[in-house]
Amino acid sequence: MTQATNALALSAKASDPKVECTFGVNPMLSPIDERIVDAEPEVRVSDPKGRASECRDHFSARCAKAPSPRRVSRLAASFFAAMTFVASAMPLPASARSAPESFADLAEEVTGAVVNISASTTVEARNRTLPQLPPGTPFEDLFEEFFNRRGQGNGDNTPPRPRSSNSLGSGFVIDPSGIVVTNNHVIGDANDISVIFSDGTRLKAEIVGKDSKVDLAVLKVKSDKPLKAVKFGDSDGLRPGDWVMAIGNPFGLGGSVTAGIVSARGRNIESGPYDNYIQTDAAINKGNSGGPLFNMNGEVIGINTAILSPTGGSVGIGFAVPASTAVPIIDQLREFGETRRGWLGVRIQNVDDATAEALSLGSARGALIAGVDEKGPAKPAGLEVGDVIVKFDNKDVKDSRDLPRIVASTPVGKEVDVAIVRKGQEMTKKVTLGRLEDGEKQASLQQPPAEAPSVTRQALGLSMSGMTDELRRRFSLKDDLKGVVITRVDPNSSASDKRIQAGEVIVEVNQEPVTNPADVTKKIDDLKAQGRKSALLLVANPQGEVRFVALSIE
Repeated sequence: MTQATNALALSAKASDPKVECTFGVNPMLSPIDERIVDAEPEVRVSDPKGRASECRDHFSARCAKAPSPRRVSRLAASFFAAMTFVASAMPLPASARSAPESFADLAEEVTGAVVNISASTTVEARNRTLPQLPPGTPFEDLFEEFFNRRGQGNGDNTPPRPRSSNSLGSGFVIDPSGIVVTNNHVIGDANDISVIFSDGTRLKAEIVGKDSKVDLAVLKVKSDKPLKAVKFGDSDGLRPGDWVMAIGNPFGLGGSVTAGIVSARGRNIESGPYDNYIQTDAAINKGNSGGPLFNMNGEVIGINTAILSPTGGSVGIGFAVPASTAVPIIDQLREFGETRRGWLGVRIQNVDDATAEALSLGSARGALIAGVDEKGPAKPAGLEVGDVIVKFDNKDVKDSRDLPRIVASTPVGKEVDVAIVRKGQEMTKKVTLGRLEDGEKQASLQQPPAEAPSVTRQALGLSMSGMTDELRRRFSLKDDLKGVVITRVDPNSSASDKRIQAGEVIVEVNQEPVTNPADVTKKIDDLKAQGRKSALLLVANPQGEVRFVALSIE
């Protein structure tokens, strides 16, 4: 290929050394610094007087001194031979959708449904009194004038003026009757909300419902004519690299259009219990919050909510609530004025590799139950501490972050199959979901009673002792807490790395209760005899809150 293309480049030169017309060679194929392209041939003019030299097409080099027709024929033949060789040698490119030439048509189609949100919150001012100054002080008149001028004094019994704060954001219409979606943080506790349309129309809005956990709010406006509305699309079908377009009200500049791609999906930015954001590099700034993120079909696939920025402005890292997360919540807010999430009644933690090995899971997956609410749906269904939930309602639970989202989106009262792994065996339990009340449900665990002789032993970098009244007082242990007390932790041990502390209590080893240090050491010896690499401890803090910790026993 190199010899053929080099010959092509050399044969393309015009006879006049001062005028050179070349098709060139790709530098990846040849050391010659010229390229084969499908565009017009490259023209190199070295004549300082600028004599006319022109290449009109790929195969007829018509220059001041053009090559002969026979030479042109040889040139064309060489060109096609080289291109055929190159094409046969190169792999087929992956199929890809080309970038849109313009977003103008799409923006024009949907802009009428995008609105600006103006929210005003009035706060009653506190009745601040004048500083107590000695009579006749030279500052008495100064302070009185200052506070009265700001409406905060009481020199003439004038009540203090209320203070108001304003916020600006974005939103979009999802129903021609006047249903508007935005972020909860845009409206906050506002008592005066206005929706401003692209034609300048300004309508008062009332709150239909809002949800702080996913940061969504639904508003209602009254209009004498049907409003332009947009519909939601399939956010689950998005892939990193897909084109998206955002429209909003950044810094009060309404109707601003920006475009970019989906950078990632399923982002957790630690803003709430159900984080599952779409990340995009489309410019999102202050004021874009609550605005729509469109796909190329003009469907809303996300609600712009947050940015990651050291400056306060866009640096190409923005986050949007996926439509698949938002739509069920919006439907609940429209129907009930509040959310109605499913509730399982368990406290969970993630499964790491060491825990997975200790539980014979094969690989790190699922959500490990660390606590069961005595009054929750999981208790009568037979779910237990130490069970690993790997599938819920026929949906895979890849890690502990998946479970809260799946449970919350499941209807209250539905009976679902919950696949668990218990002591290496997979089984299925049926659970009828309850309703999640406001505030997180706290698990309350009751450990089985056990006797604990006062014996001290060491294992896994832990010094352990049986429960005694003196240790209970020393570490302020909960009265009904039972197990083996950790009295010291070797700072160079894996237990220290896992943040186990003196004063905590080992309740179980590999999902079996322990009552004295001998139980702990015996179970560890049994695990070593079985060729296991780690031991799974259920550790309680002095208040009785438990967690699983996997420690290496090698």
